[in-house]
Amino acid sequence: MKLYSKFFIIQAIIIVCSVQDAKAQKTVFEKTNGIETSTYPEVINFYRMLAHGSDQIKIETGGLTDAGIPLHTVLVNSEKKFSPKQWHDQKKVVIMILNGIHPGEPDGIDACMMLVRDIAAKKIILPKNIALAIIPVYNIGGALNRSAFSRVNQDGPSEYGFRGNAQNLDLNRDFIKSDSKNARSFAEIFHEISPDIFIDNHVSDGADYQHTMTLITGQYNKMGNILGEWVKKVFDPALFKGMKDKNHDMVPYVNAEGSDPASGFTQFYDEPRYSTGFATLFNAISYMPETHMLKPYKLRVMATYDLMKTFIETANYHAQTIIQKRNEAIAFTTSQKNFTLKWEVDSSKFDLIPFKGYEASSLISDVTGKPVLFYDHSKPFTKQIPYYDYYKPVKTVKAPKSYIVPQGWWTVLDLLKLNNVEMRRFTADTSIEVTVTRIESYKSLPFPYEKHHKNNDVTTSETKEVIHFRKGDYLINLDQNGNRYLVETLEPTGDDGFFAWNFFDAVLQQKEGYSEYRWNAVAEDFLKNNPDVKKLFEEKKKSDTAFANNPSAQFRFVYRHSPWYEPAHMRYPIFKIME
Repeated sequence: MKLYSKFFIIQAIIIVCSVQDAKAQKTVFEKTNGIETSTYPEVINFYRMLAHGSDQIKIETGGLTDAGIPLHTVLVNSEKKFSPKQWHDQKKVVIMILNGIHPGEPDGIDACMMLVRDIAAKKIILPKNIALAIIPVYNIGGALNRSAFSRVNQDGPSEYGFRGNAQNLDLNRDFIKSDSKNARSFAEIFHEISPDIFIDNHVSDGADYQHTMTLITGQYNKMGNILGEWVKKVFDPALFKGMKDKNHDMVPYVNAEGSDPASGFTQFYDEPRYSTGFATLFNAISYMPETHMLKPYKLRVMATYDLMKTFIETANYHAQTIIQKRNEAIAFTTSQKNFTLKWEVDSSKFDLIPFKGYEASSLISDVTGKPVLFYDHSKPFTKQIPYYDYYKPVKTVKAPKSYIVPQGWWTVLDLLKLNNVEMRRFTADTSIEVTVTRIESYKSLPFPYEKHHKNNDVTTSETKEVIHFRKGDYLINLDQNGNRYLVETLEPTGDDGFFAWNFFDAVLQQKEGYSEYRWNAVAEDFLKNNPDVKKLFEEKKKSDTAFANNPSAQFRFVYRHSPWYEPAHMRYPIFKIME
């Protein structure tokens, strides 16, 4: 027998044995008949065994998490090539799946282990125009913090991880501010993969109803008319039909916590702090499956497994259109001039959806002796209810031609670089006329929210001024793929921008001041020599009684109109060059 013939025979034997090994691998979930979920080490070892036995699977190690353990990414491709760039060059639809952001919701962890195992075992044939990238467990610190008691609203598994990570952060609020190493490592992986479809698996918390699987779609408006309309009218209905064909009555996420959903509910508003809101900034079609917390764990995992299969099947059918529409959306966004920073539900528009619920009433609590919401399982119903999934702009801004970020704000610059923002540095000191923004008023949360006291209700004013910039400061042009991310994060009135997350709070504190006894004499001379300011001062005393009776306020007024008042106070440190 010729040598090459022996080689191919040996290779065939190895492949057959590998497939048999993959078929033989069972998850902890399967071994316990849906009672338990795998520990973090069991998950990673499971994927390593699959990768060892299948040339369709590769497991890669990424950056560190707060737990001191690196993220892993499982790459799956039937053509045995594992470069995301090559996937896109080959016109594959790239699907990225994130599991375990809340490790107490491990449905996606177990479902994806079985999914990849079944692909390796040839039980599922992964189409050639689909490639998968799966982060098997994102919140590793939370996954290692296992117990049976942190999810009181949830039916199984018997033990699970904790919502908070190693810093006790909720990682699904961290994608913009990136306080965690997890979020920073995720950004690197996300941009390398550049998914066409992004999926973040969860378990719901809220109302009671008959459905096992619900689904959040990233807000259609944020995908733009090109991509968003197609997703709403074509892709989403195909997903719901695909699940119906698998005997799952999937509905949109029931956004009605603590109330009766039978009267209708709104599409979840996924701001950029959330995984889907973040992914949408970069024109990924984004989803957050939410299984129903009160359904048995086995049913939830199998519904998630079937939904992942449905995503693959539906993306395969619409592959060419997905790539075309996403490329069109990217091209549109790159040249977009106006961006909406805040949306609200348009209550005049809605879709009717079939909903299977339970009649809601109240009963008297034995604990409090007061009425409490009660869903009566003896009274199920099926009815058409309004689903409010239309949003209208509330706050829209015109994008500048360029932003200028002084190099001293390196925490912001580091995040911009992490998210593949293109920028260049001034090669010499220079003075430029720019649009300067001042913070006129704002409010801050009185309680901590994910390590911050978020700023909100921000009002600003703008002036044209000549500002001196130093060699090494950064000029960022907006004719790039990251321009929507730039506008969302750098505009001070954005709900999830860097100003909202306290990155620029230093400018809100005045660094120099005066003693009134000393300032009194200086202020007298200043008003004598500056009649325009004196006129403003006298007019305000006449029109504002409280001001007229407040000497400290009067001193402060004169000071803020004098050259002694520091220009950086309340001046937003990001400058704009407009068209």
